[in-house]
Amino acid sequence: MMLVLKKCKVLCLFLVLCLNQRLAIAQNLEVVFSGIRSNLGQIVLSVYTNEQGFDKDIPLKRLTYKKTQLKNGEITVTLNLPPGTYGLAMMDDENNNNEMNYNMFGIPKEGFGFSNYYLTGLFKPKFEVFKFTVLKDQKQKVQMKIRYM
Repeated sequence: MMLVLKKCKVLCLFLVLCLNQRLAIAQNLEVVFSGIRSNLGQIVLSVYTNEQGFDKDIPLKRLTYKKTQLKNGEITVTLNLPPGTYGLAMMDDENNNNEMNYNMFGIPKEGFGFSNYYLTGLFKPKFEVFKFTVLKDQKQKVQMKIRYM
């Protein structure tokens, strides 16, 4: 029994050290959402690492933010991401159903945006146009201007 407890303690210590190492290399990324039209619902942010994940809607992570900090149509959040290439896509989920709602013509009813890119066309952009690189030991800022159609 003592041997099992000792092994559990060693395993726990190892996991804590690994987690601390991962957090130590994560960078702070400030994300500014602008152009939000109301305080209804939530912001849903998807973090992608490549075109394939974006095309198949399989993000590295999906985060939600309440709009309690909304001021003059803006909300700022901070993400911790390890160095690498990312692309952010967001949705202003005004009805809190965690999905984009469309009208009968297939046009989004809710707002959307992409990292450092404002979509002016009618079709989903390529990952290449909104990707960015998180660099080691640098705080960075990403702008996400929301578009409503």
